[in-house]
Amino acid sequence: MTTSDAGLDRVLGAKTAEALESALGLSTVGDLLRHYPRRYAERGELTAIAGLELDEHVTVLAKVERVSKRSMRSRRGTIVEARITDGHRSLTCTFFNQAWRERELVPGRQGMFAGKVTAYRGSFQLAHPEYQLFDGEDAGQAGSAAEEFAGALIPVYPSAQGLPSWSLARCVRQVLDTWDGDEDPLPAELRTEHGLLGLEAALRTIHHPRDHEEVAAAQNRLKWDEALSVQLVLARLRESAHERPAPSCPRREDGVLAEFDRRLPFQLTGGQSEIGTEIAHDLAGEQPMNRLVQGEVGSGKTVVALRGMLQVVDSGRQAAMLAPTEVLAAQHARSLSELLGDLGAAGELGAAERSTRVTLLTGSLPAAARKKALLEAASGEAGIVVGTHALIQDRVSFADLGLVVVDEQHRFGVEQRDALRARGGTGTAPHVLVMTATPIPRTVAMTVYGDLETSALRELPSGRSPIATSVVPVAEKPGWLDRAWERVREEVAAGHQAYVVCPRIGDDEQHPPKKGAKRPRTDDGVDEPEDAGAGTDERRPPLAVLEVAERLAAGPLAGLRLGVLHGRLAADDKDAVMRAFANGELDVLVATTVVEVGVNVPNATAMVIMDADRFGVSQLHQLRGRVGRGSAPGLCLLVSEAVAGTSTRDRLDAVASTTDGFELARLDLELRREGDVLGAAQSGRRSGLKMLSLLRDEDVIAEAREAAQRYVAEDPGLGGHPGLARMVAEVVDADRAEYLEKS
Repeated sequence: MTTSDAGLDRVLGAKTAEALESALGLSTVGDLLRHYPRRYAERGELTAIAGLELDEHVTVLAKVERVSKRSMRSRRGTIVEARITDGHRSLTCTFFNQAWRERELVPGRQGMFAGKVTAYRGSFQLAHPEYQLFDGEDAGQAGSAAEEFAGALIPVYPSAQGLPSWSLARCVRQVLDTWDGDEDPLPAELRTEHGLLGLEAALRTIHHPRDHEEVAAAQNRLKWDEALSVQLVLARLRESAHERPAPSCPRREDGVLAEFDRRLPFQLTGGQSEIGTEIAHDLAGEQPMNRLVQGEVGSGKTVVALRGMLQVVDSGRQAAMLAPTEVLAAQHARSLSELLGDLGAAGELGAAERSTRVTLLTGSLPAAARKKALLEAASGEAGIVVGTHALIQDRVSFADLGLVVVDEQHRFGVEQRDALRARGGTGTAPHVLVMTATPIPRTVAMTVYGDLETSALRELPSGRSPIATSVVPVAEKPGWLDRAWERVREEVAAGHQAYVVCPRIGDDEQHPPKKGAKRPRTDDGVDEPEDAGAGTDERRPPLAVLEVAERLAAGPLAGLRLGVLHGRLAADDKDAVMRAFANGELDVLVATTVVEVGVNVPNATAMVIMDADRFGVSQLHQLRGRVGRGSAPGLCLLVSEAVAGTSTRDRLDAVASTTDGFELARLDLELRREGDVLGAAQSGRRSGLKMLSLLRDEDVIAEAREAAQRYVAEDPGLGGHPGLARMVAEVVDADRAEYLEKS
């Protein structure tokens, strides 16, 4: 019999084991058993073809609609084309020089077809797909397909080229026949309390369920494994957090903060006041604050953060503010200095009686200025230090760091934030305040887990105008793009300005074709026009700033003053372009995402984002925050070739439907999955959580959190529960645990 830690080569043979390892990263029996079905197909329930995505490796359950064979025009050989359908839409399966497929793919037969979705002449197709039909003996196939699909529910696994779902099902069956089961790590009383299956029963059922009720029971148990593992780690980290307290910084009524509040020329919004009270309470305690403040661009996050920093300064400690770019760091330093006035001019002539100093520290400062800034941070002369990653270099030290403010969390790695926190000194850990206009999926994930306190500024900032967002579906309605450029001209004619954003720079960037994406050739080396594209990936490279700017200047935006901005420009050239745009000397700025942060041009009212499907939800939301910053309404146009019914188009439609940052973050999390929540990856493909959904399974997470707190409170080292300790070690290794502690 076989244990879960046994190598797959012992059960499946070296060749199959090697294929599973290289294609899917599965090396042990346990790995394969926890490679759960993505979904379950049911006989007669065909897969919706409308939702397929270009470049996606899919397994579809479909019916053969028709089949045809023809000769190639320019070379010897035949092409067999089979149309398969879900009853609503069709998909072409193409086979070169395999005439026998025509006899096998008889119209009316159902089967499973697996392959990569490619495009040819505007239609989706599968080139040389692998397939198994549900009835009869298949020519060229070993064994009976009927045996593979004997159950009422057919498990459909995440697969890869050369490893279709039914091959994985066969491997799983072979492993389960020899698997001896594992000792259940969950205490019996916990399983009874929550009505959970045993581990062995859950793993066997998830792969071979008789009905959907059995699927749900197995999934519930396996979700508990993942939720409890994470919650146990978080509970242990919360216990250990008491070992290194934060500096207590209670509010003073005779400090800089009180004077700042008295002088404020505007009234704080209700949200700003409420969040300010929460932060003041957190800072006064000795438990390290770990709070996320989410709010739209310009919603007043900076004032909220500054008031927190001043409370820390009043306690004789320092605050550090980390920005993603030098441009934004300098902008923050200017904003803070302007807000403070003489309250931020300590040591200078004309400074207020109670005042502090704001110091900018970035990597590009001249040597003398940098040395002065380093001394001000180290001596404590600077109460507030603003900078980029330069703040976490080894040479930078603080006299007594009490608060770290991180702007735009998704711009910084956890390790970087941790390095800054380690600057606290004096045996304390600084409080941490994170500001973001769009929480990234990992932030939402940790929020669901209860590891971050969250605050939201949801009011539309005073003076800001609403932003209307629309999708421009050029594949279905090409004329809409012409109208988009007309809208840009209308905005310029009204005295406003516009951005055009592209995914890449262009010019010398290389985009080689993907491996295997060769076009068929004739014997004399000429491309075969009839068959070119069959089996190829026709997705073009992303649109580039340099090419788009040239086309616009010669075409739809001819006569307007166009500028170009991208990351390869020298710093002085970037500044010159931005100054020209800010001063109204340019009508349209064609740029990469370099405009995503740190650019404030109130007169810019329109943004056209080309190839919008190439950007993430959070990035699209951040980009459109550049318009509508003045009194005139903003307009954002998302240009895409994505067609209706695909998840890509659904994502763009969702961005167009809301400006709520938290809602978009949840959407992002739903579409991209949670990412490796316990590892350094912050999005999608590689998830340490295979079954648990951080959005749909909040009840399981809450119950697991309660159980974890109970077990850790009674037994911090879990010495009395070796199964739980083993489960934590398996699901959350030492590196991931350390990562969590830093986050």
